[in-house]
Amino acid sequence: MAIVKRVIKMIILSYITFYIGIFFFIVSTVGVVRLPDLYSRLHAATICDTLGLGFVTLSLAMRYGISIESLKLLFIVALIWIANPVAAHLISKVAYNNKLPTAQGKFIFDEGEK
Repeated sequence: MAIVKRVIKMIILSYITFYIGIFFFIVSTVGVVRLPDLYSRLHAATICDTLGLGFVTLSLAMRYGISIESLKLLFIVALIWIANPVAAHLISKVAYNNKLPTAQGKFIFDEGEK
């Protein structure tokens, strides 16, 4: 009976982490649609997608238990956690170098001016 209760708790916890991940994906989508400029949109997409992916894969790993599938999920999360911020940084660096305008009232540091 104790094993059944533990399994039920694990299933409930996996559903909770899954829905937390979905919440972060929805917040990311709303942020990309509603925020005014590229830099703000990149920030919203990078942070929330990384968190959402972490929670969803944690949920799936809890459902699979300790197995090769969980190891594959961990590997995918590690790759995304490395690639997502690097890609966002490269996109924002190119936008900054091309003098892409920001939303009114935002401060941009320019190295050339003193």
